[in-house]
Amino acid sequence: MDQNIIIPIFGMLTGIIIPIVVFIWQYKDAKGKRETVLEIAKNLDDPSKVEELLRIFEERKKEPIDYRRNGVITIFVGVGLYFLGYLFIGKVLEGVGALVSFIGIGTLIAGYLYPNTGKELTNAVEEFEKK
Repeated sequence: MDQNIIIPIFGMLTGIIIPIVVFIWQYKDAKGKRETVLEIAKNLDDPSKVEELLRIFEERKKEPIDYRRNGVITIFVGVGLYFLGYLFIGKVLEGVGALVSFIGIGTLIAGYLYPNTGKELTNAVEEFEKK
């Protein structure tokens, strides 16, 4: 096979292989947790303890997304990309870095426009009622 075709083939295969590997890894990780909970639940007599155990293993966040934090992180990723392009790679990466930074700025602004914690919502309602 021609050496010029090997790199694009590996590039295309990588885009397919990585999501499949991540899916299998997450499935196996969750399977182990489910088996552990099932084994512990078999040995517990009190149903309230089983519910408490399930709450411990539940990984979902109950808090809303903090757009301000995500915005600051995105801004600095964009700045890093910009400087990487400026110093080493070139104009294309500078443009990508600027785009990512502006997305971060938009996310940061959204975090201030749309309060998401209970305290912030209560304060926003109180401010609105004062008007």
